Amino acid sequence: MRATIATVVVKIRRFTSFRGVLLFLGMLGIAALCVAQATKPILTPTPEPAPPATAPPAAPKAPAGPPHVDASYVIGPDDVLQITVWKEQSLSGTFPVRPDGMISMVLLGDVKAAGLTTAQLTENLTSLYKKYVQDPVITVGVMQDTSQRIFIVGEVGHVGPVQITPGMTVLQAIASAGGVTPYAHKNRIYILRGPQGKQEKIQFNYKAAIRGDNSQDIALKPNDTVVVP
Repeated sequence: MRATIATVVVKIRRFTSFRGVLLFLGMLGIAALCVAQATKPILTPTPEPAPPATAPPAAPKAPAGPPHVDASYVIGPDDVLQITVWKEQSLSGTFPVRPDGMISMVLLGDVKAAGLTTAQLTENLTSLYKKYVQDPVITVGVMQDTSQRIFIVGEVGHVGPVQITPGMTVLQAIASAGGVTPYAHKNRIYILRGPQGKQEKIQFNYKAAIRGDNSQDIALKPNDTVVVP
């Protein structure tokens, strides 16, 4: 009987120990899981790269304006001409007027342009090209009329070149340059006209012009220089 009781007690102890071991292992596993969760790095989602910014489309360049065609316009040095020979693209193009007044044309070489009206130059080119083109049709336009300017220096609001208009007077040119300054000697204004070294000096009475004296309505010419001391 005692042996039986002792055997039962040993079995109970073994059972109890086995349950304890299981319980201990279970708790140990839970603890390990908690530690693993605690030490697991937190992954921050990487933001997707923003699509590259696309520059707005460039605004289209405005096309160059058509050449100014005026049969009475007198061509001068530094002007830029647009000459078109109908159906002859190789002979057409943009031609600057050199300081010597000449332009260089295909097949023709140097041709005088300065001092002629666009109508006169058209007639000359038509005659010259008849040797190479049957019944040439030619158009001469002015892309840049830089020769049609005068210069104002001295006591005015804006010193420099002024685009000349047909019949522009000295008083009008001074007004275009911002008028005279308070320090200007109005009774000593003059115009220089002609080539360097052979310039003509033309006196201008500013006060008389302001009063409406018609004798002071001096029409300016290209390349005149108005001096306001």
